Amino acid sequence: MPNYVPITGYAIFFATYFVFALGKFPGLKIDRPGAAFIGGVLMVAFRVLPPGHILGAIDFPTVVLLFSMMLLLGYLHLAGFFDFIAGRIVSGIEPHHLLPGIIFLTGILSAFFVNDIICLAMAPFAITAAKRMGLKPVPYLLAVATASNIGSVASITGNPQNMLIGSYSGIHYRDFLAHLGPVAIAGLFLDWLVLWLLCTRNAPPAQRAADPPERRIEAASLLKPGIVIAGVLAGFLAGVPPALCAAIGASVMLVTRTREPRQVYEQVDWGLLVFFLGLFLIVGGAENAGLTQRLLEISRGLNLQNSAVFTLVSAALSNVVSNVPAVMVLKSFVPSFTNQHQGWLVLAMSSTLAGNLTVTGSVANIIVIERAKAEAEITFMQYLRVGVPITLLTLLVGWLWLALVS
Repeated sequence: MPNYVPITGYAIFFATYFVFALGKFPGLKIDRPGAAFIGGVLMVAFRVLPPGHILGAIDFPTVVLLFSMMLLLGYLHLAGFFDFIAGRIVSGIEPHHLLPGIIFLTGILSAFFVNDIICLAMAPFAITAAKRMGLKPVPYLLAVATASNIGSVASITGNPQNMLIGSYSGIHYRDFLAHLGPVAIAGLFLDWLVLWLLCTRNAPPAQRAADPPERRIEAASLLKPGIVIAGVLAGFLAGVPPALCAAIGASVMLVTRTREPRQVYEQVDWGLLVFFLGLFLIVGGAENAGLTQRLLEISRGLNLQNSAVFTLVSAALSNVVSNVPAVMVLKSFVPSFTNQHQGWLVLAMSSTLAGNLTVTGSVANIIVIERAKAEAEITFMQYLRVGVPITLLTLLVGWLWLALVS
């Protein structure tokens, strides 16, 4: 490798992570997926990552799982599956039950499905339900954002970073769920407590408005999605490789005489897929340039094997550069830990729960805020007021639990 190549690799890596930290390249309309794509191309163009190594750098099970889950959930969303579930569970409840209803519904759905997609469905529902009951929608939108992050910590398919960790760690779906499911459940109760204390405890009495006409969803149209999703979840729990199981489910869902495939493809977050592919190439180039080894040497002084230290480092880095890029860097450290199993679980827990700290901490938060912009504005300080206690409490519970059981 020529002398300039490692230096070039370092420069590309830190430049792209700088853009990840800012969210966009200063003065240009280059977002995180764009920066990841450009960085990946530069790694190959400058031979930091030789073209013959490209396929080896990409973790295809993660890409297949993410794409298949987005197809599967896109079809369910179009079929009205989430509207149907939300309407059946929340309809008829009293106004003071709306907050826990939204928190636990969002959290449970996010535990098994990609939380970003759940936020797309639940944010409009939270606004509609709050207005119908004469309530201000902001607390319930905060409930959707925070509960989606907390619930998604439970399983490999809850969010993109867990999919990465599931693929690299080899931890089985049931094992992952058994260790992090309790963290999610405890976290949802803490979420309810904090939002009640800070947002709804002293709210004026609600005045229920007349129920508007609802979208009619035929139960028969949900039969196939219900069967497919039950089969996919059963496959996950039975130990079928998640990528294969999700791909089979998505394939079955695409066999239809009524739904145009284009409509389903429009539900796919193509930018997120580009982001992942670019990240694989960037991190692969960094490994070739020796940066990963250099970081490993530096980390010895930080004692990352200590679960408390690793929790704090992961949470901090996840808020600086976002959780997926943070996991892509920190995954290189875990194989050197004495207790690798605990290390992977701590990484999944801390990188996910850290997303509740600020508005920009996770994609799910941004989705909720953007979907609600026309109806209710959530300011940075409004979110921070609830995000800080929720994040600190859930991280503490998650660390204590994993220190005891893993």
